[in-house]
Amino acid sequence: MSEKKIKFGVIGAGKIGTFHVRTLSKMQGIELVGVCDRDATKAQKLAWEYNCTAYTRYQEIVPQVDAVIVAAPTELHHQIGMYCLERGVNTLMEKPIASSMEQARELIAKAKEKDVILQIGHVERFNPAVLEAFKYIKDPKFIAIKRLGPYDPRMSNIGVVLDLMIHDIDLLLTMLQSPVESIDAVGLSAFSEHEDIANVRFKFKNGCTADVTASRISFERARYMNLYQPDAYISVDFMNARVKAYRKKVPVIRSLEDVDVIYPAFDKQMPITSEIMHFADCIRNCKTPGPSGERGSEALQLALKIIDEIKRYNVPKGSEEPKKPTAIDMVKDLGAAAKVVVDETLGNLRGK
Repeated sequence: MSEKKIKFGVIGAGKIGTFHVRTLSKMQGIELVGVCDRDATKAQKLAWEYNCTAYTRYQEIVPQVDAVIVAAPTELHHQIGMYCLERGVNTLMEKPIASSMEQARELIAKAKEKDVILQIGHVERFNPAVLEAFKYIKDPKFIAIKRLGPYDPRMSNIGVVLDLMIHDIDLLLTMLQSPVESIDAVGLSAFSEHEDIANVRFKFKNGCTADVTASRISFERARYMNLYQPDAYISVDFMNARVKAYRKKVPVIRSLEDVDVIYPAFDKQMPITSEIMHFADCIRNCKTPGPSGERGSEALQLALKIIDEIKRYNVPKGSEEPKKPTAIDMVKDLGAAAKVVVDETLGNLRGK
């Protein structure tokens, strides 16, 4: 007897929503019911291309499905997520989970109350290169991550920390399983009202230090991670799904022959496919997803702390222009200042 298909809907027909619609349309054991977007043209175009129904109100698509993928703007995550969860619909919420910790807590509580799956879209967790690299990672002492790309106006509603760096925050929390002891963050805005480039130095209680840079004002796109641990160096290319590892064979290295150079081969399935497969498996077998609401909340909390740290040292855009100094402001010597006052007073009297 064939397994019953899970009925899926996608809320949001932008770039990420399109990826989800395209992926769902090809997956076994899944029925793509429809796609929803406030822009009727965008929703209908996707629906025609992938043979499903277009909706303009999420309230219309939710009753038709068992599960939804929310790929709407971050500021709508809480509103849409609460509506879906309240009605017992399993929800894969694109990262970040919400705009605030209060909203995140409410989503998590509602999922528990209704006994439904809430998975957060930290898709990098399903990158085959990351999964392979995890086999070699043991007690790293220093990690360097760079995630760079060109500016995308569609993401101008949030900064680069919530847009890109949150992937790496989730990876660090997953890899190290250690509380963060301190952060040192810098960043600036270039094209948007939020930070467009950020660099953060994390120090973890287990002794590991991580240096993470995220930029959306770079000419070239690059995503990679380098890990250094007592017995090995591991390099991960997120974009091209490649892993390299240098591992010592003996306690004391006397030549390069004492070092193993490893280029592991592995199945390069698309991360978004693995992510949805994991979500579907959790629905069918009542499992807790890897990127759970709780983990999404942890990543959000740290991301918001980083943003606060950046704002503390940034002069906000739109601040008042410096007041033009008066003659007295420009004179430091008290006697000279008094002379200025007298001269200005006499000048005013002569002018009357």
